[in-house]
Amino acid sequence: MKVLLLKDVYKLGRAGDVKKVADGYGRNFLLPQGLAVLATAGALKQVETIRTSAAATRNQLNEELSGVAEQLEKLVLTFAVKAGETGKLYGSITQQMIASAIMEKSGFEADRRQLDMQPIRVLGEHKVRVRLTLDLIPTVNVIVHREGEAPEIAEEVQPEAEPEVEAVPPVETEGEETIPGDAEPEAASEPS
Repeated sequence: MKVLLLKDVYKLGRAGDVKKVADGYGRNFLLPQGLAVLATAGALKQVETIRTSAAATRNQLNEELSGVAEQLEKLVLTFAVKAGETGKLYGSITQQMIASAIMEKSGFEADRRQLDMQPIRVLGEHKVRVRLTLDLIPTVNVIVHREGEAPEIAEEVQPEAEPEVEAVPPVETEGEETIPGDAEPEAASEPS
């Protein structure tokens, strides 16, 4: 079945594109949701108007959500969970849990279907992509650590400067030579 997309559809195409899709997908999802119409001769005449209006809508939406995207890029979510010795979790961190944590920390109500991830089942640092629009996909850092332990945040930590130690030049006395690496010569007994 050939359809003309009226709106942007993730992993399928942008508004104004003509795509060949499975009959069931078109008949049961795209057409009832108003995301596409059958690609008839009359509908194909409207392709340019659909593309221009969709591009204007897309640009406006990207401008509105750019501030949210910047806020989500800086967001770090931490989860304290029970885990086995090998680092596998007893359970998992789901899309709904991350969506709720994003709502609590940033105030942005992310739908779980906007999160591009599989359930997290191991300890460590993970990246979760949030699909705001087709063009705007910020990444949220998720840190999963054991209960009772401090989270290991992999930030760019600058090494501490080592304290400067002043090199003391060896003291040379007349007639005696010092060889680097040898121990200091023992003090000669003074004649009385």
